[in-house]
Amino acid sequence: MVWGTGNVGRAAIRAVEAHPALALSGVLVHDPKKVGRDAGELSGLDRVLGIAASDDIAATLAAGPRAVVYAASGDIRPDEALADIVLAIRAGAIVVSPALYALYDPRSAPAEVRDPVLAAIADGGGSLFVSGVDPGWGNDVLPLLMSGLGGTIESIRCQEIFDYSTYDQPDSVRYLVGMGQPLDYQPPMLAAGVPTMVWGGQIRLMARALGVRIDEIRETCDRRRLDNTVATASMGEFVEGTQGAVRFEVHGVVDGESLLVIEHVTRIHPSCAPDWPTPPNGDGAHRVIIEGSPRVEVTVEATDEGGNRAAGGNATAVGRLVSAIDWLAAAEPGLYDAVDVPLRPAFGKLGRRPR
Repeated sequence: MVWGTGNVGRAAIRAVEAHPALALSGVLVHDPKKVGRDAGELSGLDRVLGIAASDDIAATLAAGPRAVVYAASGDIRPDEALADIVLAIRAGAIVVSPALYALYDPRSAPAEVRDPVLAAIADGGGSLFVSGVDPGWGNDVLPLLMSGLGGTIESIRCQEIFDYSTYDQPDSVRYLVGMGQPLDYQPPMLAAGVPTMVWGGQIRLMARALGVRIDEIRETCDRRRLDNTVATASMGEFVEGTQGAVRFEVHGVVDGESLLVIEHVTRIHPSCAPDWPTPPNGDGAHRVIIEGSPRVEVTVEATDEGGNRAAGGNATAVGRLVSAIDWLAAAEPGLYDAVDVPLRPAFGKLGRRPR
């Protein structure tokens, strides 16, 4: 069952439909206008899937889905997202989700987030695996895989570089991140301590996998103003003089040196902050750079929904989550992280299109 049909949920429906070991059994929505509409239409597929969207949470969970892709946002409603996920786990479902930042690394998660999940697992026998949409694999399995290719490693840097004008989520872009706002506006996502709260778990996860101990986590943040008013297709105008780009870094410090870095470079237009890292072409990319001997750099560009790179990033992140479901179904009930869950090959999907 897929819970939510926004940017992540649309990709989740398509990923479930394409997976040979999975069958879509239900779709939950919040918007009354979506109730009763077919999952194929809501996900952008060109055919009917025979699954009508519902807003009846109790009835949908009572039907006993073996797994739930929880695709509703947790950015501005973390408590509600946690409650929803606990409800599904308590109903016995395997849950995969990007919604709970604190559980990127369950071992360092605060007790008020971890304990309700563990209690639900004990009561209901479900499981939970959380991985990000920024994307999670770009901040854990990809850099860890690349680390095994080197002889010596001086640092590992994971970058997300994106033009947000293609990201159709105005509330997050304008108010959570602050694009188009005066520079004296404090975006919640950029407040001191928040980047560490969100991405610090991935720093700790990589450190644990690499066998190093993080002494501290530091943050840096820089914001740039727009030199000209720019227009976007989906979110309207962003006015000259307002925030047009942001660059923040989360550093895992070992022995006084920044060994692990997660960096986001986000623009509302390519003309803003041209001296910052840019994607090879187009509107976005994810990159991992390992400084050492040898130096290794990998850049990943993904597209979906007609060539959109923001949608492509969502789709690859969702692919990682959905591909984990059959592994989780064979594992014991529990709370899992990206080191626990192996990167799954596309078994049975080569050359396959969604049904």
